[in-house]
Amino acid sequence: MDILYPVALPALNGNEKDYVLDCLDSTWISSNGSYIHKFEQGFAEFCQTKHAMACSNGTTALHLALLAHGVEEGDEVIIPTFTFVATANAVTYCKATPVFVDSEPDTWNLCPQHIEAKITPRTKGIIAVHLYGHPADMDPIMDIARRHGLFVIEDAAEAVGAQYKNRMVGSLGHTAIFSLFGNKIITTGEGGMITTNDDSVANKIRLLKGQGMDPNRRYWYPVIGYNYRMTNIQAAIGCAQLEMAEWHIGQRIQSARHYIENLQDCTAITLPVEKIWAKNVYWMFSAVFHEFTEEQRDEVMHGLRRMGIETRPFFYPMHTLPPYKNLQAADEFPVANRICAQGINLPSYAGLTANDIEHISSCLKKVLYEVSSEERR
Repeated sequence: MDILYPVALPALNGNEKDYVLDCLDSTWISSNGSYIHKFEQGFAEFCQTKHAMACSNGTTALHLALLAHGVEEGDEVIIPTFTFVATANAVTYCKATPVFVDSEPDTWNLCPQHIEAKITPRTKGIIAVHLYGHPADMDPIMDIARRHGLFVIEDAAEAVGAQYKNRMVGSLGHTAIFSLFGNKIITTGEGGMITTNDDSVANKIRLLKGQGMDPNRRYWYPVIGYNYRMTNIQAAIGCAQLEMAEWHIGQRIQSARHYIENLQDCTAITLPVEKIWAKNVYWMFSAVFHEFTEEQRDEVMHGLRRMGIETRPFFYPMHTLPPYKNLQAADEFPVANRICAQGINLPSYAGLTANDIEHISSCLKKVLYEVSSEERR
């Protein structure tokens, strides 16, 4: 059956086309142009930070942030094991070692209580991931970092617009990164953004992302840099998306409320939380089938696929992936092991109606019943 409800779709219902055409008319289509500065300035204002630097994607944003904080060979960086692989890969690009921490059972984010046990003399910093749109518990993470002289990078790739104690994600750590991929809450197709209040970090990032060229001496390269720039066309799309950021965020929250209303009576499902101190922007509407095995979870996904509903599993924990599985023992991460085997992401994009979500929820309940009944036979 054809997919009627994909997991993600970009919403391009603002000034995207007008701004892109303006770029084409101006001929400024590469990594210079007025939209780049406008987008960076607007993003900094949105996140309530001093600086925002656009780059080519969220992974390069992570790499640049780590480099700007001086991460190098022999260092260790603490990250959650339950995250997208880019978080670990960016640490590895710096020839450093990612050190994994288990998840909180309710938010699924990095558990602050497990961090200090992982700190060694080689530890340089912490990456706190705001997973699936819910902010990590930043105050205890920042307290630990202060006591041990560590930096904190927020991996807010999935959480634009989320808030922690009425503060915007992106303004909570020393530096933060965002992904602007096509399935994110706001998008530039491919793209990333880095925010910080630290002038020195911002200057290093601007230097490194443009091949390391001295800003005051053209074609002079005092350091080895990277071509991690965003194009003016991408920034034009970003400007249009940013103008409607509150609408995009509101659509995700509204969809999540419809899902919760339709699924709250289903005892087989653990629904996403929103802590009293948090604003969850529900990049994905994610749920855990708490009595199911991974195989049963997959059966549910296949059943929904036959009904035209696309789903995605949760990310595999980093400690289970071939490049990283020998770094730490799998039994250190009972929460991540469980939720990643039982988790599912449902269609989550602007434009889903209440009727759409009622239909998806009804199909999910039907398939859950069928899989449960088959198991009892």
